[in-house]
Amino acid sequence: MEIKRMLIYALFITSLVVANVVAGKVLNLWGLEVPGAFLLYAFTFLATDLTSELYGKKEAQKLVFTGFVASVFASIMIFLTQLLPVAPFAAHVQEAYEVLLGANFRFVAASMIAYYASQTWDIWFFHKLGKATKGKHKWLRNNASTATSQLIDTVIFITIAFLGAVPNLLWMVVSQYIVKLGVAAVDTPVFYLLTKGVKNKAFESSE
Repeated sequence: MEIKRMLIYALFITSLVVANVVAGKVLNLWGLEVPGAFLLYAFTFLATDLTSELYGKKEAQKLVFTGFVASVFASIMIFLTQLLPVAPFAAHVQEAYEVLLGANFRFVAASMIAYYASQTWDIWFFHKLGKATKGKHKWLRNNASTATSQLIDTVIFITIAFLGAVPNLLWMVVSQYIVKLGVAAVDTPVFYLLTKGVKNKAFESSE
């Protein structure tokens, strides 16, 4: 596997796994309330689009499946570690562990449902736009697929992960989506840079 593809895979899976750990911290950015994982989630969509553009739809689907397996495995390991007996002198560490990671399964469940729905849409819509434009207007398929899939991801994740846990769920959904759109706009030059000179032949097909 070439280095670029390995890096995309590695950063994608790392972002997905770490996102499930840090999602419980709610940030306040200029009055916008967002989970601590917003940058990591945003990167996963860039990685999916890059994989779709560089290596095709099937490879992007493999990436999504690999990320799903990695997240489930990480969650199981976190849970099993929590169940193991703690050393008497480190009881306070167990308490901190449970506070930080105790809600991990709720976040993982929210993340996995949102992840599967939004990434599946992202890959399908990205390729639909690619074929409709015959491979032209990279900015359109990159931004349109990301913007719509981020909306799906945000609504599902915030609702499941934070329902009953935050005072204003709707504002959190709006806040995160605004921030994600900003990040998505910033990643467009990165998308162009990493796909420079690449022509996806699949977009020339009418199938």
